[in-house]
Amino acid sequence: MKDTTHLSINGFLKIYDPVSNIVFFDGNNAIHYENMSIVLARRLISNSGYIHRMAFGNGGTTVDPTGIITYLSPNNVGSNVSLYNQTYEKVIDSLSGQNVDTLRNYAQVRHVTGTTYTDIFITCLLDYGEPTNQMAFDNSTDNNGNYVFDELGLKSFDEETSNQLLLTHVIFHPVQKALNRLIQIDYTIRIQSLTGGI
Repeated sequence: MKDTTHLSINGFLKIYDPVSNIVFFDGNNAIHYENMSIVLARRLISNSGYIHRMAFGNGGTTVDPTGIITYLSPNNVGSNVSLYNQTYEKVIDSLSGQNVDTLRNYAQVRHVTGTTYTDIFITCLLDYGEPTNQMAFDNSTDNNGNYVFDELGLKSFDEETSNQLLLTHVIFHPVQKALNRLIQIDYTIRIQSLTGGI
């Protein structure tokens, strides 16, 4: 009998304003399985390859003059892919000196003994003053601004190669980040072992 293990990786995220509790998005994302497998393998043998930052962009949708939104497909094939148009990113690695607020921007492992899955919980807060040079109010008349986000992804950082690999990608209804609004992202990546004998 040969022991085999199959892994299932799923991502879930919620984007919301923690003050007003308005939810902008609550759903699943696309996993980039090739890049995820590279990161998992590297992580098993060294300290290289880990979730390092959350990237934000404004190229995931198009809006026609009548307001109809067309959603592009997530970029989850090809090792060198990225967001369609990345305009901002934030470090969520608690051990990085680039993370200036490790209490509100971090990743942690959550596991319940006896289960065959483990969650990576990531939280990221876009505070009132970030990004710099954003609009004062969330009243943009179009979706073309740098901080009208409609796509988001997690990226790894590999110390051996200095490469960033896109691990996840989600496209959602455009949400404007402005000085008058907080945006909180709670992101869960569930890694589940599906075992069986052959």
